[in-house]
Amino acid sequence: MKHLVESWKYPSILLLGIGVSNLGAWVYLIALNLLIFEITGSPLAVAVLYILIPLATMFTNFWCGSIVDRLNKRNVMIFLDIFRALCLFLVPWLLDASLLLLYIIVFLINMATSMFNPTSMVYITKLIPSEQRKRFNSLISLIDSGAFLLGPALAGVLFIIGTPELGIIINAIALFLSGLITLLMPNLEKQSQAINKDEEKLSIQLLMKDFQIVMNFSRKSVYIMLVYFLFSSVIVMTAAVDSLEAVFAKEVLSLSDSDYGFLVTVAGGGIIVGAFINTLFVKKIAISFMIGLGSTFVSVGYIIYSFSNSFFIAALGFFILAFSLAFANTGFLTFYQNNIPVDVMGRIGSLYGLVEATLIIISTGIIALLAQVISIQFAVITGSLVMLLISVILCTLNLKSSKSNYYQPTRLEKLEVN
Repeated sequence: MKHLVESWKYPSILLLGIGVSNLGAWVYLIALNLLIFEITGSPLAVAVLYILIPLATMFTNFWCGSIVDRLNKRNVMIFLDIFRALCLFLVPWLLDASLLLLYIIVFLINMATSMFNPTSMVYITKLIPSEQRKRFNSLISLIDSGAFLLGPALAGVLFIIGTPELGIIINAIALFLSGLITLLMPNLEKQSQAINKDEEKLSIQLLMKDFQIVMNFSRKSVYIMLVYFLFSSVIVMTAAVDSLEAVFAKEVLSLSDSDYGFLVTVAGGGIIVGAFINTLFVKKIAISFMIGLGSTFVSVGYIIYSFSNSFFIAALGFFILAFSLAFANTGFLTFYQNNIPVDVMGRIGSLYGLVEATLIIISTGIIALLAQVISIQFAVITGSLVMLLISVILCTLNLKSSKSNYYQPTRLEKLEVN
């Protein structure tokens, strides 16, 4: 018991920080949407907020990996949390000043988030021993799903007793607390070299050198990067199809606002149930099954939803896709951590994240065009079928017996020894 408590001391603190940050993020997202719409009365002004997310990723990811892999990860995480908190504190005072300035602040927050994600991934991989990663990732999935349900509910309570501005301030405080919690974590890179050395200064030459490193790793690790790319493509298609979710519910299924809200709640229930079962049985399920079958059933859920003509069928599809997503995400995160060396993980995650953001913008545009030119249901069905095709190919790759060594938790450790 003493060993168990000791081994989960820091992972538990980290999970607390992630939970606090995720809850705050949901409150911020809903509050900002309401505030922008209240000020402008324009759905387009609200849509710009969602466009800023992949744009920030595209602007940030081609260079941030080079910084992430060379700096102290814990210190970067603390800095980014506090930076985002300070930016959020400015938001309520900018609402009446300038919409453009507000968008710039939101863009900076999204840039910091884009940089935080690969940084935290590297730190988590270094902190969590290989044999604990599946369990830890399943708990992250449970926390994410809990935030998905509790975040909007917390936002609703805050808006009843206060205002959306209060929700923004609450998220700023949550991020500040997350930074303080990270201060309690061990400094794993005390001897880390700073990037301000002459040979390590951020430059075009350094970026080209790092790009070559990522390409060389990709060529030597074709199977790993193929699994990475196919899983990312499934996520890209979910984002594209989700962009029409509200319109599909209103125009195709003829749902009222309350019915649509209940449909989203069903998805939240699916995530919670899936994440809970995933946490209970994570040790007994192979990583390859979690990725392959999880992704396939996510696609099956979208197929059911896209062909639905009633609330019940759509709700069934939502529950299946949300339930399966918990397994797919846990499996992929564990696969990623077990197969990508930590010294290049930031650069690989950032560059491929840039590709993913670009594909999200392109695929969302294509889906929207199909909805405009042909029909909403045709667009959603097409996106879901493409997703199913990709996930079946991914599942076939995952379940190849000849590739089973890629799903062993100690694979990288064995390679380093050899």
